[in-house]
Amino acid sequence: MNFSTKTAGSIIGLTKRQIDYWDKTHFIKPSVQEAAGYGSARLYSFTDLIQMKVAKNLKDNGITLQKMRKSLIYLKKNMPDVEKPLADLRFLTDGNTIFVLTQDNSVILDTLRNGQLVFAVALGDLIEKLKGEVKILHNEKTYKVKVKKHTYPVVLHTDTEDGGYWIECPAIPGCASQGDTIEEALEMIKDAIEGCLQVIPHKESGKKAS
Repeated sequence: MNFSTKTAGSIIGLTKRQIDYWDKTHFIKPSVQEAAGYGSARLYSFTDLIQMKVAKNLKDNGITLQKMRKSLIYLKKNMPDVEKPLADLRFLTDGNTIFVLTQDNSVILDTLRNGQLVFAVALGDLIEKLKGEVKILHNEKTYKVKVKKHTYPVVLHTDTEDGGYWIECPAIPGCASQGDTIEEALEMIKDAIEGCLQVIPHKESGKKAS
């Protein structure tokens, strides 16, 4: 499952500007597809989203991007087998320094300096919560719209590639539209249905409509 910059930002709670900056400074880059010029889109994997969420949690608890970079440099040097530390390790922070839990639960690695443990990033819970948010994001929603005194069921989908929504009318094969908001998508599908009715016999296209 791939995620555009807009979709990743809406799930994680980051602005497009933050995600762009993280990419350009090689902090967290899209692993599926990088931007390759004007009009091209970045595509992130679910693992990328985990890294973003961990980084945002650390940031929300007082850890600067500079400290995170320093911690990752240390981890990549001392744990070369860990490809993506932000997604593979368990982090703890007191707002000043960053700790990492090792395989030995009695050993906590301080990646910056000594400090008192206050806050923990529960990676397992975070991943499960992300999965739930992604599942909700992909749930289809059914609505009914009225066109020329006939009611048609329509199905709304979240567009995870470009953001916004795309919508279809199952009663009329090939009848679909899109919109940046739910309200806009519902209005656009009405126009699409009306357009289809002009080229398809009303009786045929309205078989499944109530």
